[in-house]
Amino acid sequence: MGSESSIGLRVSRYRPESDPGPGWQEYDVPLRTEWTVLDALNHVKNELDPTLSFRWSCRMGICGSCGMNVDGEPRLTCGTFLVDHAPGPIRVEPLANFHVVRDLVIDMTDFMEKLPRVKPWIIRDEEQSVDDGEYLQTPEELDAYKQFSMCINCMLCYAACPVYGLDPDFIGPAAIALAERYDLDSRDRGARERLDVLIEHEGVWGCTFVGECTRVCPKHVDPAGAIQRYKLKAAKQSVMAVLLPRGAR
Repeated sequence: MGSESSIGLRVSRYRPESDPGPGWQEYDVPLRTEWTVLDALNHVKNELDPTLSFRWSCRMGICGSCGMNVDGEPRLTCGTFLVDHAPGPIRVEPLANFHVVRDLVIDMTDFMEKLPRVKPWIIRDEEQSVDDGEYLQTPEELDAYKQFSMCINCMLCYAACPVYGLDPDFIGPAAIALAERYDLDSRDRGARERLDVLIEHEGVWGCTFVGECTRVCPKHVDPAGAIQRYKLKAAKQSVMAVLLPRGAR
């Protein structure tokens, strides 16, 4: 690959305050084996067009802020290499199913407002004092929820979810996966509080189990699996409500 090789980027541009709708702008960027789509966007920002807006932070697949649609697929742009999309042009758009703030920047307000509803924190019946020591866990207890704790809130699963795209009331895959993470934590006592929220239609029953959320997850969290686990818990609770007296549940 010669030093003069280049590849085209076809980037979605949109300023809601002045544009009637999204449009496209094309740029030529160097095609280098080590460059990611995020590197290319930074090249555009620094060398070609400082008006381009997008989010990024760590460049290491940890912060989750650089999620965008690349050739129609929700991806972390810091881990998506240009050479894998050659000869191009590479189409770069904001994540689907979200309002666009500007260009490639999405508004995450809906997710941030829904997330506290599942109470993604440790809930205790009684807090022990600091003098009583730590809430210790065995490696096996950690392994029980570790997979679901890897979520980086990148929103790729929401962009891939057809249910969230059609029903904005759906609480969404990442929120449900984080609820499952705390349900499986040996230190937590808040499972029933979360189930009361997720047993509703906008909770787990809104999901039709397409499985796209798990397919696109860069951290292998398996939100689709978390949703199915919650459906089993919800079904069990419904059966118990019918068969058992209230005091025996």
